[in-house]
Amino acid sequence: MKFGVIVFPGSNCDDDMVYALQGLGQEAIKLWHKDTSLQNCDCVVLPGGFSYGDYLRTGAIARFSPIMETVSQFAAQGGYVIGVCNGFQILAEAGLVPGVLLRNTNQKYVCKNIYLKPYQTNTLLTQGLQTDKAYKIPIAHGEGRYYAKPEVIKELKKNGQILFSYCNAEGQITEEANPNGSMENIAGVCNATKNVFGMMPHPERAANSLLGNTDGKFILQSIFQMANA
Repeated sequence: MKFGVIVFPGSNCDDDMVYALQGLGQEAIKLWHKDTSLQNCDCVVLPGGFSYGDYLRTGAIARFSPIMETVSQFAAQGGYVIGVCNGFQILAEAGLVPGVLLRNTNQKYVCKNIYLKPYQTNTLLTQGLQTDKAYKIPIAHGEGRYYAKPEVIKELKKNGQILFSYCNAEGQITEEANPNGSMENIAGVCNATKNVFGMMPHPERAANSLLGNTDGKFILQSIFQMANA
């Protein structure tokens, strides 16, 4: 697959994502936020960071960057789009995934390893994973508390749109394992057609043995393994 990683002013995980994807044998290029061409990429990635300094609200300014109109059209045509951390926030602001990301309940920036488990395995990001395994993935955000109206949460469950749930090392979904106060311990969701995905944890930061953690590579590998199946 050919991946295009969008760079916004303030992005700081673009190099991490490109490095991780290339390390797994994929073609990965950078796309500047003022561009309007996706250069024939099969999958577009919105990386983590602090687009536009997180002024106003996280992702609220970046969603108006010129390339986002092209991304929206690409998604409407069934193209794969993935947002990680700040990228998830941008997708939510653009209305490409349901819900919003609010300030962490402790009102603090949280940067640490957490555990998550797939909610189900019928999406591009989760088909290659085990539902009974807890994957150790880092988070780094101040506004990662997922929120949606109860009726929306009900639809997400019904349609299989929840990607990951925060859990403990044993795979138990508990209040203590929730690092930011997200509703239902939700760590990631997708759109109704399951081609646009958002998640707060950073799999690209856990995809190399030099980092002491390779759980993230299973999520990344799931993308292109299943897309090429």
